[in-house]
Amino acid sequence: MATVVLNAVAFFHAWRFTHFSPAVTVRTSNPEGLAGWRKLGVLLTGVSNPKPHSPNRPNFTYQRLLLSSPNGRLEAWYSTVPNARGTVALFHGYTSNKAALLPEAAYFRRLGYSVLLTDFAGNGGSAGYTCTVGYREAEDVRTAFNWLVQNQPQKPILLYGVSMGAEAILRAESELGVLPKANILECPYGSMLQTARNRFAAMHLPDFPMANLLVFWGGVQNGFWAFDLDATRFASHINTPTLLMWGEADPRVTRQETDAIYRNLRGPKQRQNFVGSGHEPYWKKHEQLWRSKIAGFVAGLPLK
Repeated sequence: MATVVLNAVAFFHAWRFTHFSPAVTVRTSNPEGLAGWRKLGVLLTGVSNPKPHSPNRPNFTYQRLLLSSPNGRLEAWYSTVPNARGTVALFHGYTSNKAALLPEAAYFRRLGYSVLLTDFAGNGGSAGYTCTVGYREAEDVRTAFNWLVQNQPQKPILLYGVSMGAEAILRAESELGVLPKANILECPYGSMLQTARNRFAAMHLPDFPMANLLVFWGGVQNGFWAFDLDATRFASHINTPTLLMWGEADPRVTRQETDAIYRNLRGPKQRQNFVGSGHEPYWKKHEQLWRSKIAGFVAGLPLK
């Protein structure tokens, strides 16, 4: 009986975690910030995840695009700069959307790059309500990348991703044949199983067997084997020059995960940690360091 109950709870949680609601509801707070009684409520009912939207729009000139992905129609913003050095395609994190990356996009424009910001399927202005936390989102990365290849021939393409977006980039390169000139990756998680474990740790709760059951049912519900969503393995297939960044106070991505990803990257690579930063944009607490690290990295790339 206990096994049936555990699986039923895990099934429900996995569905809520990977399916956004069309209703306008309040999103559940980060688990590490919940009080005891609210933690209990989340354990019993699962998280509340309305589809991520934002009213923000670029304050620079842009073109709205609708791209056709295997996951459905994607909404993207494309903005060019004169005599661009190349284009940076930016990909957001879980329960986020392309508007969250407008500050980063503005900085890349200052560095002389055109930018393409894309909502993953299920997020923002893109079709659907399903999120696979990086697995099928890799197909959206490939869709955006291929659009740039077709519409900006002979221009270098860089990929920038945050958390789930970084995970999707790694899978797109490892398994889907995407070959950019460089990657800039912020806080990709080591594996789907490890990120589930980390969320239980953030709530000061034991992770076994619930983390394993959540990953199992999340994959079954969405038609893939979620235990194969593993950035440490993806990294071992990647020769692309990569800048990997991580916040030392991140409760969702551990140093061990980041070390393993960095160790397995096969191409030229750089690493930057940010003291005191959690699972958040690093420019908020370390703007000058974040900017200088990115500027130095892209300046050293052989982009021709």
